[in-house]
Amino acid sequence: MDAVLTGWYIGFIIATVVISVVVVLVAIILGLARRIATQAEAIVVGLDAGRINTLPLWQVDNINESLRRTTRYAEQARVELGGGQ
Repeated sequence: MDAVLTGWYIGFIIATVVISVVVVLVAIILGLARRIATQAEAIVVGLDAGRINTLPLWQVDNINESLRRTTRYAEQARVELGGGQ
């Protein structure tokens, strides 16, 4: 009877080792995922700060267009007043 149960004991030991390895690997993966999530949140905060700090740069094009328009009007006024080109 012991010969029949020996196979079962070996199977249980192998199953226990396999399950233990899987549990350890899953724990490692979950720990790394938690760390990545924390770093991702920090990155998002940094990117939001950078976006807020660079928002005024989008107004540069509007300012340039206003300056071009003002320069054009000043040139037209000079020509009409006889000041040359």
